[in-house]
Amino acid sequence: MTSSTPDNRLALCAGRLLGMVVLVCLLPGCAALQPDVSPEELYGHRASGEDGEGRTTIAVSQPDEDVEYRLFDATFDTVTIRPAPMTENAASNDVPVEVLIKGAFPDACSELHDVTQQRAGNLILVTLTMRRPQGSVCASVLRPYRYYLDLEGRFVPGPYSLRLNESVHTFEVRPPADS
Repeated sequence: MTSSTPDNRLALCAGRLLGMVVLVCLLPGCAALQPDVSPEELYGHRASGEDGEGRTTIAVSQPDEDVEYRLFDATFDTVTIRPAPMTENAASNDVPVEVLIKGAFPDACSELHDVTQQRAGNLILVTLTMRRPQGSVCASVLRPYRYYLDLEGRFVPGPYSLRLNESVHTFEVRPPADS
């Protein structure tokens, strides 16, 4: 059994303190390697109900067969394109991509009507339409919405262009970081 002297205990405490200081200093550095990304930019993140911005998650709904509708291009504010992360361990060299569309219906009667997609190589054409009952008197009130769209097919690393109605948005599917 060895006896500890005050000098040995001081050295032991100093060593532990130095280890904790190094650890505390390295943790923020490691965190800096991970970009500060909002959940809405992450693939697979889906908010339901109403969020803090007053936006409600919506889906395409079936129209009432007994009602005639006026169709028009959907209005939107922002488009966030979210490719799935590509990992080295993935069996394939391609990933799915989803789009988060935020907008506002211009009145109390408008609804999301339809979405169509076409793809030609690295160009994706998406048409998003809304409907409003013809002849209806609708309260003029903005109704913010959030719509999640899964793009058809899978995407290999490279640059892409998404045309949503008349708006063009570019994005890139990146290979794994170690490639």
